[in-house]
Amino acid sequence: MTTAAIRVEQIFKRFGSVQALNGVDLTVHQGEFFGLLGPNGAGKTTLISSLAGLTRPDAGRVEIMGYDVQTNYRMARRQLGVVPQELVFDPFFSVRETLEIQAGYYGIDPSPARRAWIDEILEGLDLTSKADANMRTLSGGMKRRVLVAQALVHRPPVIVLDEPTAGVDVELRQSLWQFVRRLNQEGHTIVLTTHYLEEAENLCGRIAMLKAGCLVALDTTRNLLSRFSSHTLRLRTMGDQPAQLGMVREEIADKENPEGWWVASFTRFDEIEPLLSSLRLSGCVIDELEIGKPDLEDVFVRVMQEKGCAV
Repeated sequence: MTTAAIRVEQIFKRFGSVQALNGVDLTVHQGEFFGLLGPNGAGKTTLISSLAGLTRPDAGRVEIMGYDVQTNYRMARRQLGVVPQELVFDPFFSVRETLEIQAGYYGIDPSPARRAWIDEILEGLDLTSKADANMRTLSGGMKRRVLVAQALVHRPPVIVLDEPTAGVDVELRQSLWQFVRRLNQEGHTIVLTTHYLEEAENLCGRIAMLKAGCLVALDTTRNLLSRFSSHTLRLRTMGDQPAQLGMVREEIADKENPEGWWVASFTRFDEIEPLLSSLRLSGCVIDELEIGKPDLEDVFVRVMQEKGCAV
């Protein structure tokens, strides 16, 4: 049986009157690109801090690559690289010096191999031209890239990215994801938290959603999209609306918006043709028509509105 990259068993954590984590169970398999989503205050940061050993849960167990975060914390922390949400940097060192110091924290002796790996990280994150620049001279996006580089310098098998593209421009974001995808293809387990839900939808094979410290959804991205959302048909007709339109399909008549669009939801594409045929027979002349596929934002909103503390 393969060791899980991350195993969280019934962890609880309270800060005063706030129950930050409420019995979370979660397993992330080796090699996954895994999404951890939730609104502000859902418990994501507390969970990540528990993985990194920065927060001690009140109860429960956390393992990284089979190493208990509390009883075998040295080995557990060597397996994990965390990119924090906050920009934290030392203004007295260059980018390369920052990475060399980070490598030293993990006991990695200076060697050609260490320098070659740092050079590879710098190139992969488009930081080579900034290698000798002082950290305080970098833009916010570049500083965030250095945080990613610091998390990778000890070659951890598990990488947690906490809002890694916040404040990063489109070009830098694309090259960052290209490099992270490559790491995942090479076997690194990636855990991503982000408020850019389209990123999670495009990158993550499985997604967990937290709400008020509880795990409220856990499934493949494909299953979540099909289970909690549906396709949308939007159309606008020319001229006056025929009286029969309201009889064609009840949900269309109920969802007219001020711009004159009529909206219907469907789960299978074979439901569209009978609807369009009925509209033609009723005398409608369609001026515009759009078909929207389900997206993770729709799923997220529905889960947060409907789900209690149970997957």
